[in-house]
Amino acid sequence: MADVNRGKRPLSPHLQIYRPQLTSITSIMARITGVALLGGAVLVAWWFFSAAMGPDYYDFVNGLMTSFIGDLVMFMALWALCYHALSGLRHLMWDIGIGLEVETAEKMGLAVIGGSVVLAILVALII
Repeated sequence: MADVNRGKRPLSPHLQIYRPQLTSITSIMARITGVALLGGAVLVAWWFFSAAMGPDYYDFVNGLMTSFIGDLVMFMALWALCYHALSGLRHLMWDIGIGLEVETAEKMGLAVIGGSVVLAILVALII
């Protein structure tokens, strides 16, 4: 049977109406950091493979990777790893039924954001 009210019903919320919540933003960021980690892994593999290609090519790649921009990219990859790991722990807790209340979920989202920054800085300082 055809829906005669189809044109009168409101559409699902679009980006001009929908207000993103912290939990949705942190979940999207987990996906983005997962993809970014693949890029960081490719850069590290390139660095290792350049050592097998000879000293001239290694010096070129090592110069890029140890420059300020290379250090910044590697630190961001480290932060992405910390964020993705903490977010995975948060999702694991949700899978077993812990922290599903809205207030707790928002606190866990803030903890993932803050914890990933602190953890990345600590690891960078140690290494």
